[in-house]
Amino acid sequence: MPNKKIIVTGSAGFIGSALTIKLLDSRYTVLGIDDHNDYYDPNLKSARVSRHKNHPSYEHSRIDISEKDPLFEVALDFEPNIIINLAAQPGVRYSLENPDAYIKSNLLGFFNILELSKKLELEHLIYASSSSVYGATTNIPFKPTSSIDHPMNLYAATKKSNESLSHAYSHLYNIPTTGLRFFTVYGPWGRPDMAPMLFINKIIKGEKIMVNNFGKHKRDFTYIDDIINGIVSVIKKKPEPNPSWDSERPQSNSSSAPWKIYNIGRGHPIELLDFIGIVEKELGIKAKKELVPLQIGDMIETYADMSEYNQIFGSLKETNIEEGIKELVKWYREFYSL
Repeated sequence: MPNKKIIVTGSAGFIGSALTIKLLDSRYTVLGIDDHNDYYDPNLKSARVSRHKNHPSYEHSRIDISEKDPLFEVALDFEPNIIINLAAQPGVRYSLENPDAYIKSNLLGFFNILELSKKLELEHLIYASSSSVYGATTNIPFKPTSSIDHPMNLYAATKKSNESLSHAYSHLYNIPTTGLRFFTVYGPWGRPDMAPMLFINKIIKGEKIMVNNFGKHKRDFTYIDDIINGIVSVIKKKPEPNPSWDSERPQSNSSSAPWKIYNIGRGHPIELLDFIGIVEKELGIKAKKELVPLQIGDMIETYADMSEYNQIFGSLKETNIEEGIKELVKWYREFYSL
């Protein structure tokens, strides 16, 4: 699908910036939208964008998607074929401290994206959901058809709401819509509020790291390049109504509307203490650890069932943890001159 025009919201973010580079390399024309907020270091966001802002097929707009008028103005002028919505207020613990930010960005902002999609008569709307939507479900590995009726924090609840809202718009206005449940993305240019970069930063500085749930957490850490390849594959296949969908026995990740949900994860969870051990080995430094109880709102384990995705798109590359951490540490030392 070269020469298509794509809006990427959250284009200064970890996933958004990496995806933008991939799309530009693949000859798409991209409008990046991001408000560069200060949830974490805006300088990192600007540095990410600097990698692609001068590309001849790229435009960048500093817009908050919760502000409808400026969003519509720039988007309608660009006339995209596809929107990939990655803009959101992330983080589980921050949602306990500042819930208003999640309502503004993840609900109002996403509503504006849906309204924009309706007005544009898009070929395909793709948006980021999260493994957090599985909440209290303990049926491991998580299947896209698993229950998501018991979110454990506000962030997860807003992502579940995005899936429901997108289905309503897909059903009402025939908008082909795909939601992607990402599993613990890490790698170079990553988010400094997430465990991998927090651990690296504190271990290098000789500071104590807090290890929640006494290190017994398991996470399906998924390398950034694998996530990007997964998104690009989805771009090329817009969802169709499921011809075998049965309203008496409804599937929760497909519909009689052109609407679909997929997991994108490595499919191999690792215990947190083992992950820290690999980071220690790569840094050549022993971490000072304080083991603490499970934090409110945290999930004990995430584990993606990738069977449906792999069947439709082909097996997603699974970068091993050792290789991924090696690349992350290398980038971290270079970027922060350590």
